[in-house]
Formats: sequence, structure tokens, C-alpha cells
Amino acid sequence: MLRRLRNFSQRIKHAYKKRSIQFTISITFTLVAVAGMILVAVILSARFINSSEKMVSDDNRRMLSQVNLNLDNYLHNMMRVSDSMYYRVIKNVDIETDMDSLVKDMRLLYETNRDLLVSVAVFTDSGEVVAAEPLSQLKFTVDPKSQDWFVVANERIENLHFSTPHVQNLFTNSDNRYSWVVSLSRSVELTRSGSIVHGVLLVDMNFSGIEQICKNVDLGESGYLYLIDANGEIIYHPRQQLIYSNLIHENNLQAAAYEDGTHTEDFEGQQRLVTVKTVGYTGWRIVGVVPMSDITNDYSQFQLFSMFFVCFAIFLLITVNMFLSQRIANPVKSLERSVKELEKGNLDAHISIKGSYEIQHLGKAIRSMAEQMRKLMDDVVTEQESKRKSEMDALQSQINPHFLYNTLDSIVWMVENERYEGAIQMVTSLAKLFRISLSKGKNIITVADELEHVRNYLTIQKIRYKNKFTYEITAEPETLHCQTIKLIVQPLVENAIYHGMEFMDGDGEIYIRANRKDGDLYIDVVDNGFGMPQEQADALLTKDTGKVRGKGSGIGLKNVQERIQLYFGPDYGLSLYSEPDEGTTARIHLPAK
Repeated sequence: MLRRLRNFSQRIKHAYKKRSIQFTISITFTLVAVAGMILVAVILSARFINSSEKMVSDDNRRMLSQVNLNLDNYLHNMMRVSDSMYYRVIKNVDIETDMDSLVKDMRLLYETNRDLLVSVAVFTDSGEVVAAEPLSQLKFTVDPKSQDWFVVANERIENLHFSTPHVQNLFTNSDNRYSWVVSLSRSVELTRSGSIVHGVLLVDMNFSGIEQICKNVDLGESGYLYLIDANGEIIYHPRQQLIYSNLIHENNLQAAAYEDGTHTEDFEGQQRLVTVKTVGYTGWRIVGVVPMSDITNDYSQFQLFSMFFVCFAIFLLITVNMFLSQRIANPVKSLERSVKELEKGNLDAHISIKGSYEIQHLGKAIRSMAEQMRKLMDDVVTEQESKRKSEMDALQSQINPHFLYNTLDSIVWMVENERYEGAIQMVTSLAKLFRISLSKGKNIITVADELEHVRNYLTIQKIRYKNKFTYEITAEPETLHCQTIKLIVQPLVENAIYHGMEFMDGDGEIYIRANRKDGDLYIDVVDNGFGMPQEQADALLTKDTGKVRGKGSGIGLKNVQERIQLYFGPDYGLSLYSEPDEGTTARIHLPAK
């Protein structure tokens, strides 16, 4: 299985390498841009949901704060009525001697707050009714002492106590109408025949006031608000009757455990956003519920818009990428076609100058090289045969079309595989190689330029051969300004690469050294290749066999020897030193001028 995956991966890589530079750039840019847009869309979607949730949460908190304020006012009205009843009506009245005054003041207080109150009643600690308004008779079946409001008032006499909503069932009602009420009860001190006794004050307020406060709250399409006490008992719910009938359920007990703020919960398979607010004195809790589906309703529209935007952007990107990639790739393709023509020997081929700076520079160098080649080929006809042959070889050494084609092919391959740094390095080195090769038509250059030429050549070959060898160039400072025939070191380096270490496994080494001794200049090219017998090395300088067929510049070692002796005389030239498995040293001997 792993082998199949590896083979499949290799086939994909091989197919990808065969793609044109235009296709590679277009596809790569498009994929990167689409991935970026998808990432942005995902981030925006997440932020949209979070923003919507925060906005709903903030709105809910504001709504609940307003409800809390209204409930607080409502409950303070109950407490105000309770305080007025206690301190202004009951506190200083003897229930034995001033009963008429008590009833009169109680009726006045009731009438003043008629819209708010259902009933007001005072009981002794034994459960006996002292007074009630409106005038009603206590039911025979009801024992006030057993009522929760009565018990809690006597147990905690210092507090006011609010009940959950219930039907007022203490007194008989002539029209048989029983109201839903919220009861406030408190312990009071009564005066009876001059003695202080304890009793209970009961104030029943109409539940419709609380219902009206909670019902008029808008929490969205499916959102709602309900009210619970500190123990989680429901005080108000928009579907209270259905809950009491066990037809639906509410997460009220869990809500009672929540801290004030916003929470998310999963109740009966539904994700909900729950906001909780505590009503000050009572400990009641306002709970706002909004289904998460309400928050994400607009998300589907946002998704649709995002998909449309991404599709449109992809179409636009493909169009733009095709245009841009064509603009980038066309100059390289045009230059490659021109070089193929040069390789065929057509020195009159048109060399296009367009594209980026590096491509333009390369095109100009190739055009200049072609023009120089044509000029030199015209001039060589009129020169003596030996010099004509030498100059012809030197001209070919400036740039062999096969070497140039391979180099450009490597550049195109690197660009297609997004190895831009290597491609730029090869283009730069090739351009410098051309500049030094041309040398404004001069055949004599400085040692510094000759070594720079070799350095650029080795840079290109090292990239092409995937670091199969290393090299080192050293020169004594006083040798750099000496004169030399151009392009006499490169053929030696080529032979070191192609003959000395072609079949080595990546540990090849080439050393180039320039030094002066006794008024002469010596340039050594040393490799650690396979080497050869000394007799064979000597024969290379007398026979025209010291060149690589179909590779490099095609300049033989014998030719280098002839060129040196042609310019500087028979006392100078090229020497070879070699032993099998010990590498080879090629030494150039020139006058130090």
C-alpha cells in the first residue's frame, strides 16, 4: 500500500514537473488565493456567529435590566403598601378599642391602591382575622396557620416574604372569582388592651402586574422570558399552564443554579442562549431564553453570499492569473525558442528583449553574444589558420548553445517547481558569465575576471549537478591584476567535472589556486577524481582528445596549450600531473604582466 502511494505521489510530481511555467504559476497562485479566501470565509463565519451571539446577549441583558427595574418598582410598591399598613394603620391602634379606626384606615389604603391590591388582611398569631379589606369572611376549611406565608412570617420575623403566584383562597367571594396573586407577608406587633401581641400582615397583589411586565418583552422570534424564585420554582412563564399540566418542561432548576450573566445550554436537544438576572431583595431570578437557531438564521444567508463571493473571486482570480502568468512565462518561452535556434546554428535568430529585469538582461546578453559570435566568425576567415582555429574555439567557448539550452531548461524547471532562489541565482550567474565571456571583444582579461567567470560557471554547474561536488577558488592578491587569455581556466574545470568526477557520488572537490613565483603566474586546477597514468596525461597535450564530446564548451586541453603558446611563446603553456585514484592537477604557466 505504501509503495502504491509512493508511486502515485511520484507520478503526480513527474506530471507536475512537465507542466509549463504558465500553468504552474496560474495553478499555484489560484490554489493559494482560494485557500486564503476559504480561510478568511471560515474566520468571518466564526466571527459572524460570535458577533451575533454577543449582540443578542447584550440585547437580552438590556431587556432583563429593564424588566428587573420594572419588577423592582412593582415589589417596592408592595413593600410601600406593607409599610404604610403597618406603621400608619396598625402600629399605634388598639385592636380592642379602636377597631373602627383600623377598618376605616385600612379601607382608605386599599381604595388608594385598588389597581395594585387584591386584598389586605391582618391576623393574630393564632390565625384569627383581625381585619380584612375588602370585607370578606374567612373560609371555614382554611387554617391560616398552615399556610406557607403565615409560617415563614413567624419564623423569620425581621424579613418581608414574597410568595410564588397562587390563587387567593382564604376568603369567600360573592361572585366566585378567584384571582391569581403574589402575597407579601410579614410579622407585625399588635396592641390589644394595652398589651403587645404578635400577628401577621398579608398583602395580596394582583399577579397580572408581574405578568404584564414580563409578557411585553421581545426576545426575538422564538425567545421568551420567565421568572423563578431562588429555589427554581416558576413565578411566571408565558406557557405556565402547559408546564403545570406537564405537557411541556422548562430547565428552571438548572437556571436557578446559574450565576448572573449569559450561558449556553443544551435542553431537550436544543441549543439555547440563556441570560440570568437576579431581582434584588426577593432573590427572584429573571431568565431570558433565545434558541441558538434564532441567532444563526441569518447565517445561512451569509453563507450563500460567501459562496457566491468565493465563486466570483475564483473566476476573477483564474482570469487574472492566466493573464499574469502569460505575461511572466511568454518572455521565458520566447527566449528559450531563440536559444534553440542558436543551438541549431542560426546566429541570425531574433532574440526578444522583454519580461522582467533579469530576463531582459539575459536576452540582451544572448543578443550581444550572438552579434559577437557573428562578428568573430566573420573576422576569423581573414586570420591565419592557427589563430583562426584558436579564435573559433574561443568563440564557441563563450557560450555553447547546448550548455545554454541545458542551463535555461534548468531555470525553467526551477521556476515551474517554485525554486525561485535557485532560478534567480542561475540567471544572475549566467548573465555574469556572458558579460565576462564577451569582454567587449577583448581576448586578454585580468585574472580576477577569469576567476570570476569560472566562479559563475561553477555556480551554474553545481546547481545543475545538485551539489555533486564542492569547489574553492583562492588567489594571491598580487595575481588578480595580472593579464591572461580569457577562457583558458574554464576548459580545465570542465574536464575536471566531466572526466574526473562524473561518476562520483557527491564527494567531488575542485580547487583553483592562482599565485606568483619568480616573475611568473601559475593557475592550478586540482580535482580529487579518478585520475590517470602520467603517460595518458602527457598524451592529452599532444593529441586532440582532451575534450568532452557533446558536453561543455568543446575546447580541448591541446587547444588551451596552443592558445597560450600562440600569445606568450613556447616557454609557457599547460602541464598535467595525475595518478590513478589520486586525482589530477592542471597547471597554467603564464608571464606575470
